[in-house]
Amino acid sequence: MIDFGFDKMALIGAVALIVIGPEKLPRVARTVGHLIGKAQRYVADVKAEVNRSIELEELKKMKTQFQDAARDVEKTVHNEIHQTGSDLEKAWQGDDAALPANSGQHEGWTPPPPEYKHPKKNWRVKRGATPQWYKQRSGVRTRALSGAARVARFRPPRPSV
Repeated sequence: MIDFGFDKMALIGAVALIVIGPEKLPRVARTVGHLIGKAQRYVADVKAEVNRSIELEELKKMKTQFQDAARDVEKTVHNEIHQTGSDLEKAWQGDDAALPANSGQHEGWTPPPPEYKHPKKNWRVKRGATPQWYKQRSGVRTRALSGAARVARFRPPRPSV
């Protein structure tokens, strides 16, 4: 940009004082200041818009790169699953061919383990070591009160009129 030193600014001020006059100089200086401020804000807005567009382009590039990488990973996983499935199918077909025709089971075959049965315990519920009867006798709170219930419980009684 244009480089204004102190000496150049003093020269411009002196010329403006002579040309414009001391009565109008403050108003003109204020107007010039407002115009320069508007110009600076406009330049800052343009810079911000350019930076946003550059960042948007970078984000679009990153998005396409991530999509390509995800597509490659998906293809690799799909190929591995397909390969494993075909290998398993070949192994399964090979074992059936090795069996005698009248044999019902593979040699060394063991039955599958029994089906899992849930113990029917609610593991999410916290089970305390202190019995409920002891908590009730000693006055330990077992249920939480809402804010409104707490206010109503501890509100002093109203005097009768």
